[in-house]
Amino acid sequence: MWAYESVFYQIYPLGFCGAPFENDGNLEHRILKVLDWIPHIKKLGANAIYFSPIFESDTHGYNTRDYKTIDVRLGTNDDFKKVCTTLHEEDIKIVLDGVFNHVGRGFFAFKDVLEKREQSPYKDWFFIDFNGNSNYNDGLWYEGWEGNFDLVKINLRHPDVKNHIFESIRLWVNEFDIDGLRLDVAYCLDNDFVRELRSFCDSLKPDFFLVGEMLHGDYNQKMNDAMLHSVTNYECYKGLFSSFNSMNMFEIVHSLLRQFGPENWTLYKGKHLLCFVDNHDVSRIASNLTNEAHLPLIYALCFGMPGIPCVYYGSEWGAKAHKSEGDPALRVSFDAPIENELFDWISKLAAAKKKSFALNYGDFRSVVLTNKQCIFERKTDAERVLVAINADSAPYTAYFDAGCAKAVDLITGNEFDFAGGSDLPPYSAYFLRCEN
Repeated sequence: MWAYESVFYQIYPLGFCGAPFENDGNLEHRILKVLDWIPHIKKLGANAIYFSPIFESDTHGYNTRDYKTIDVRLGTNDDFKKVCTTLHEEDIKIVLDGVFNHVGRGFFAFKDVLEKREQSPYKDWFFIDFNGNSNYNDGLWYEGWEGNFDLVKINLRHPDVKNHIFESIRLWVNEFDIDGLRLDVAYCLDNDFVRELRSFCDSLKPDFFLVGEMLHGDYNQKMNDAMLHSVTNYECYKGLFSSFNSMNMFEIVHSLLRQFGPENWTLYKGKHLLCFVDNHDVSRIASNLTNEAHLPLIYALCFGMPGIPCVYYGSEWGAKAHKSEGDPALRVSFDAPIENELFDWISKLAAAKKKSFALNYGDFRSVVLTNKQCIFERKTDAERVLVAINADSAPYTAYFDAGCAKAVDLITGNEFDFAGGSDLPPYSAYFLRCEN
């Protein structure tokens, strides 16, 4: 699967392109801005883009009006086709956000229900009680996602609903050649629907990638051979920044051992979760870390651990924003990309990740672990890489049996000598490929 060897770049298009929050109905060809950023994305080393919602919606993209049309605030379908064609010419894969648990109040079928009530042919597409009422005083009650009546939950067991969604996906594959879908709130989706979705997508395009948004619990409920290829690793998202902020590397390594370690009971060994340090829903990592010196290190840990790394647009140069400022602050439009030391560092991490079989597919084993340092092994039959992190402001010398006398740092290309212990300078990170 191509995704397992990729570095993702996430774009939230409505924010990235500077679109107004409310759908004003005015056509603007804003999505073409992506074309100007392609050289930057390629230089970063990303070879896949995950686009947050692009479909016509009421406001923020997650309240869909039309699954088959690009949001008018972003442009036309032809505009996006030009973007997709250019990205594919540059060997960049495309994953779209599939918001299939709920729709917006502007969705055609729901508008028909509001108008015709019991006589609407779409009344069973939703969970309706005509004897109740909603916060919008509709004279009927309906189920909204987590109590949000602007997000109308749809009935994924209804054959016409499934057919409508599947035919929309067919459109995006046949006309835009998209390479995958990220399923919003996958933890809410009906399991039978996800199984049918996987089978349908497999029939459309070989290696069509399905990744789902999962928060807590057993990810295997949705991530298996019959359902999703991957899910969002929110457990390790929290562990990553918390380990640095509390100077307790035991937290993240405990999660990684629980998920990927050598024991037979390990939950996700051999699977490829989407790993990230921030996204459109959480504080930017540069605002979340209490020590800015840890910023390059957290990216190294994210790229070195098992999984598929994903970088959120703007964070590659250290853009700041805190969740307390509201979602719009997390989803801003930048005039142009910035390339600085952090950007250069992440580009080196991306190059190392993509060319290393062990970093893409290797097993996980903890080798050295203290509060402020960790060294873990990623190993396949063909390659062995030691990921070493020193989060301390002081140098650290690790004494352990490295299994080899010398190594090459995949990030810098420099040689590393294990004789007399492994010297890790302050605030340092290495991907050490053992040379025997």
